[in-house]
Amino acid sequence: MNAGQRSARRLASRSAPSSESICTSCLLRLSIQPRRYASAAVAEVERPTLDPSSQHIPPVTASAPRKAYRILASPVISRPPVLTRQLTDFEKAFYLYQKRLNERLALPFSRYFYFKKANPADLEWKRKARGRKSAARDIGVYSGYGDEAWNDEVLVGDVTAEPDNMREALLRDAAGQTIIEAEKVTDAEPGSDAVAEDAAALEVARQDLESRIDRPMPRATEADEKNDVKSLNRKLDRSLYLLLRNKEGRWRFPEDRLHARENLHQAAERIIVQAGGLNMNTWVVGNHPIGHFQFEFPKLQIQDIPYQKPDVEGENKIVTYRREEYGEKVFFMKSRIMAGQADLAKNTFDDQDFQWLAKEEIAEKVTPKYWQSIKNMLVER
Repeated sequence: MNAGQRSARRLASRSAPSSESICTSCLLRLSIQPRRYASAAVAEVERPTLDPSSQHIPPVTASAPRKAYRILASPVISRPPVLTRQLTDFEKAFYLYQKRLNERLALPFSRYFYFKKANPADLEWKRKARGRKSAARDIGVYSGYGDEAWNDEVLVGDVTAEPDNMREALLRDAAGQTIIEAEKVTDAEPGSDAVAEDAAALEVARQDLESRIDRPMPRATEADEKNDVKSLNRKLDRSLYLLLRNKEGRWRFPEDRLHARENLHQAAERIIVQAGGLNMNTWVVGNHPIGHFQFEFPKLQIQDIPYQKPDVEGENKIVTYRREEYGEKVFFMKSRIMAGQADLAKNTFDDQDFQWLAKEEIAEKVTPKYWQSIKNMLVER
């Protein structure tokens, strides 16, 4: 017992306390008597027990439809990028600088280790190296051992660092186009032969080389040129998402309500088949949603929901109950398409059209409220 409690009990042992002789805190402490564990246990024992059989609980009957939200699953089917993105101007200049720096720091190329002296391959290599001043074929005209070796950065507007220019330089070198473009060149070493001067024969040789060289495919496909939004061969360096136009005319991801004991993952797999057909090889990534969208109906909607009883067989297995729905809550499930294409021929949701769109194109199709719910779960590329 501390000093405060002793003072309070000493005051209580005197005459009847009054508001003038005892402070408010002491009066409050005296009025609240602590309940001991023993008294609590005795009160618990003395409490009468009720017989469960004597209690009558009336059955609960639903006098009105149930009230809830409509729960929907929506698979967000995406096609990941096929190509790497375009390089920025800084990245192009940096990569070219690294290649030229390596040309300066590396040991000189010893051609006699690869080519026999004065044979046709050696003469061809010397002719090409004389034009580009180095062994590298994709860094432009640059010498890493001359007086201008320090000047290894390109100026603004120079196309040397452009990937298209580097690719064309490699193709020209492989096709031997330098032979046609160069004038007659003689070799200064004794015992070597001059470059052939027959332009017609060299043109035939160049065309033969070009026919045997496989050129890379362009980054922009035919679908990009035609802006075919139903093709998966467009915007190969971006992620595309499947968007459907439903029977109300709104553009949204495929969606449907959950049936019976179905979870979100199972519902997403079913919706993909019912919405896009069987001609799509897809994969639902996880069991947890990546986002959600909530919409309040202008007025309550009454729906008849079928329910399948788990342990009942026969005619009573499927029952229907009526429910008032305030709105809908849509949970988005991340999905991927590996092969195939969407087909609305056997669509069971009465969807009218589909498109494969990038993130900024989706913003132009959907409603502003729907876009606010999905914009942070879509990747930029």
